[in-house]
Amino acid sequence: MKKTILVVDDEPSIRLILEHYLGLNFQVFAKNNGSEALDWLQAGNKTDAIIADYSMPLMDGLEFVGKIRSLNEYKNIPLIMLSGKDETKEKIKCLKAGADDYMIKPFNPEELEVRIANILRRVG
Repeated sequence: MKKTILVVDDEPSIRLILEHYLGLNFQVFAKNNGSEALDWLQAGNKTDAIIADYSMPLMDGLEFVGKIRSLNEYKNIPLIMLSGKDETKEKIKCLKAGADDYMIKPFNPEELEVRIANILRRVG
């Protein structure tokens, strides 16, 4: 059975790329923003990992990570942050908030998939 990835990004092109590329090896669910993703999780849906954008409307990636990490049932889900911000202080904020990894856009989907696979292997 394929592992499940939740993609949270307000850019349709990014969602499409990730659904297409990661869909070869994972079951992918895509949401437009952190609020939608949180609603999806709280509706009882399960995911093995989350890829979230840093800059989103309604609930940005940083707020989303904070909410996910504050809720017991989701606090251990591996989460990779995608961002157009290449500033060290932004990376540190995300990692301190609980992101497991941070990748800069534009990114290589193959590299992202390898990072996901490595994190999932470590968490079992």
